[in-house]
Amino acid sequence: MINIGILTVSDKGSQGLRQDKSGPTIRDMVVGIGAVVEYEIVPDERELISDKLIAWADGGKVDVILTNGGTGLSARDVTPEATLAVIDKNVPGIAEVMRARSLAITPMAMLSRAVAGLRGDCLIINLPGSPKAVKECLEAVLPAIPHAVEIIKGTVTEHAIK
Repeated sequence: MINIGILTVSDKGSQGLRQDKSGPTIRDMVVGIGAVVEYEIVPDERELISDKLIAWADGGKVDVILTNGGTGLSARDVTPEATLAVIDKNVPGIAEVMRARSLAITPMAMLSRAVAGLRGDCLIINLPGSPKAVKECLEAVLPAIPHAVEIIKGTVTEHAIK
């Protein structure tokens, strides 16, 4: 079983002014591959996001962190920068697949700045903020997450599809 952290990045959500709908969407979608062991809503503040990613990734309790929100073009959208500041390795294929899937639905997908990478033994993936976009993007990459965790943990060394 994979231990998953969900970090919702939202100024309004962190203030209780907007209900988080993307976090629960993620929770529902990952039930088949793991358990959500961490969940929090933080404002769009680069340092707060980075600090939470570091704490969860380095704490040893979380295998995968799925962020949602803060991946767009507005001045407050800083989740990719916060993620890039703390990862050891970039995993660009994950973000590429998410954008490709979303581009089949809307040309606005090219505006996503989501990134994915590793911090130690923890995979961090940025997802968009809207529940619809979260569903589209997570559906595209969810099948690869268990195998990625196996590779990261060293429990599998062969990468061919069975």
